[in-house]
Amino acid sequence: MFKLALRTLRLRKGGFLATFVAVFFGALVVSACGGLMETGIRSETPVQRLAAAPIVVGGQQTLKLPEEDPATLEPEDKHKFENATLPERVRLDAGLADRLRAVPGVTNVVGEVSFPAQIGPASALGHAWDSAVLTPYALSGQAPKPGEVVVDAGLGLAVGDTLPIAAHGRAGQYRVSGIAEAPQAMRDAAVFFAASDAERLAGHPGRFDTIGVFGGDVAAVTAAVGDAGVVTTGVDRGALEFPETGRSGENLIVLAAVSGGLSAMVMVFVVAGTLTLSTQQRQRELALLRAVGTTPRQLRRMVLGEALVVGLLAVGTAVVLGPVLGEWLFDRLADQHVVPDVLRFEQGWLPAVVAAGASLLAVVGAAFVAGRRASRIRPTEALAEAAVERRWLTPIRLITAILCFAGGTALGIVTVAVMTGPVAASTAGPAVMLWAFGLAAISPGVTKLMATLLRWPVEALTGVNGRVALRNTRVGAVRAAGAVTPIMLAVGIATANIYLQTTQEAVSNQAYTEDLRADAVVGAAGGLDPAVLGRVRATPGVASASEYVTSTVFVEKPFDSGQHDEGRSAVGVSELTGNAVEVPSTLGHHVGDTLSLRLGDGTPVEVRVTAVVDQRPGFERLVLPAELLVPHTTLGLAPQLLVRAAPGVDSATLTSRLREATAGLPVFVGDRGALIAAHAKGNEVGAWVNYLLVGMIIAYTVISVVNTLVTATARRRREFGVQRLSGFTRGQVLRMAGVEGGLIATIAVLLGTLVAAGSIVPFCLVVTGSLLPSGPVTIYLAVLAIAVVLSLAAILVPAWAATRGRAVDATSIGE
Repeated sequence: MFKLALRTLRLRKGGFLATFVAVFFGALVVSACGGLMETGIRSETPVQRLAAAPIVVGGQQTLKLPEEDPATLEPEDKHKFENATLPERVRLDAGLADRLRAVPGVTNVVGEVSFPAQIGPASALGHAWDSAVLTPYALSGQAPKPGEVVVDAGLGLAVGDTLPIAAHGRAGQYRVSGIAEAPQAMRDAAVFFAASDAERLAGHPGRFDTIGVFGGDVAAVTAAVGDAGVVTTGVDRGALEFPETGRSGENLIVLAAVSGGLSAMVMVFVVAGTLTLSTQQRQRELALLRAVGTTPRQLRRMVLGEALVVGLLAVGTAVVLGPVLGEWLFDRLADQHVVPDVLRFEQGWLPAVVAAGASLLAVVGAAFVAGRRASRIRPTEALAEAAVERRWLTPIRLITAILCFAGGTALGIVTVAVMTGPVAASTAGPAVMLWAFGLAAISPGVTKLMATLLRWPVEALTGVNGRVALRNTRVGAVRAAGAVTPIMLAVGIATANIYLQTTQEAVSNQAYTEDLRADAVVGAAGGLDPAVLGRVRATPGVASASEYVTSTVFVEKPFDSGQHDEGRSAVGVSELTGNAVEVPSTLGHHVGDTLSLRLGDGTPVEVRVTAVVDQRPGFERLVLPAELLVPHTTLGLAPQLLVRAAPGVDSATLTSRLREATAGLPVFVGDRGALIAAHAKGNEVGAWVNYLLVGMIIAYTVISVVNTLVTATARRRREFGVQRLSGFTRGQVLRMAGVEGGLIATIAVLLGTLVAAGSIVPFCLVVTGSLLPSGPVTIYLAVLAIAVVLSLAAILVPAWAATRGRAVDATSIGE
């Protein structure tokens, strides 16, 4: 039977090409997502600035368990703490370098500090010159003295130039004493200061970002470091140079897992529908094989063999090209600063194996379903069976639909009853897939029902062509459902995910705008000198001004079980002083309570609740004194001052006066609109990721739609010929096909909208209190237009080709 399968493949290239396309694109997307996940798991970051140091010591960026009463924590809470990544850089005490110098065999120990520096319009990282050996840089000129710098060769400066450099909130004039040449390409340009200048500008005196160790045994160095830090060698050193890659890797894992899983589930339905349609169109051929003595087992083996040959060819091609698509997606994420560009894309053999296994499993399952009915009919019924559409409602389909609908309903209830704020998307999002798969399982029956319900408007608008199209759709419900299902999936997934995102953006922007009391902002990319606050407060027309810094904290005691592994959002302002904290009312604390916190760099601190405030659910945050929070951030300075105008002073006047007051300082001044725009811009990054990955999945379903419709329509040449011989003109046949395409698109759009509503409505009830999402209606109209255009084009083009030539010739060709 395997030889027969190969011979059949040669004779039916068109039909099996559809299966090849469906399997290929499904495996391609799953393989690419697997590569992204592997990249996130590995989080390999090639070392740059620290390349010459064989051993690098850095701070422990993972939060440890609370020291007090850890046994009282639930296992899942312990897991959160054990896996939480600290968002701010954890620095090392400079005294650790002295201990490392005493380790036997160690020949040199060099501390490293990095801080943002602005050289005119160019951005760079500042370092102490003695740390240049960690790369190492080659020097042309002299090492810098206080008031001098050595600049990166890529900056295009010359020895003897004098230039302004802004760092740590201050600007100064520095003379270029030398030019440094790096042995390899660097992400960031470097500017080297004298050790005393670098320590002052770094803002963390007596502390190093990392320590490079030359010579010595790794075990001995590790023993000397103890719990004061972590010791790395080889490729792991890059994670200490770029600590932001740790959290980015975790985010990449989540993105890839969600997208890959979604793609795999969509592939199962698309491949099953395509292969079932292909087998159904060969029903006469399979029936004849049964009539001439082919056993059911032989027939199943033939169908499975055909599917496996096509599947293996498609999967083999997909796993080769999977890394190409994966790297392209990774580059797009890096371009949008979703992941650091220093992270290296890595895809080994495991994603290929997983993608191949998932795809072949879908092929085998689809082949089994497709060939089971044809193999079970009796030879005496074979020829009659070929002309009758097979029974579609099986126990497996019914059970699948019931389970999916029950799951979607349960997720909707959980979303409304349990979730708050944007986190509700974590349950609302998966619901769309359950509703979609439930409808897909019983799509032939639903398609037939919808065609019946649409009978009157279709007949009223299209006349006899519509009546024929309706009859074709109802009688050929299984065939029509093969086209309806992927369109329904595309419409449902696109509508739900896009409107979930736009609603989250709208709610986030609204919450930020409601809480924002400032009329202007004074900021600096490298942080603001604390002295700027006094100058701004003294400016005429300023009613109040406050430093504004954001970070993340972890509530240890009493333990906040509601916080996730990324902790609680925290804001630092100048209005609070000492160890005060304002907490949201949802946490259940009272004025006077004492909380034990871990700040963003892991520093423990106890604070006293001085106020309990009502905040929008899902956007709760702790408010702390800026003077408490700022020293424990990576920057070490507040990046912004929020300014409120005095009564009678408009925004334009206020910003003009602030520019005059801060003239000559390395700062920028903006109005309230600039603050809102900056916040919206931050939300757009997350939205872009969602749109990219959802767009990739939708593109796959669109290909499947065209694939299915073109295949189904092209096989109807004989049917179209019979209609033309019975009195239909070619134009009437094409109009009938167009009505069918419009009917299929209408049914799919209605079902897709229903699927999306099952996800959107519970989410919107939670975050906005409305049944309708936030976002322009043009998004929905665009999705509808794409679905209709694709359906019509995918039916009319092959129908036009199938009706070329004489009708009598078409009737002589078998199906």
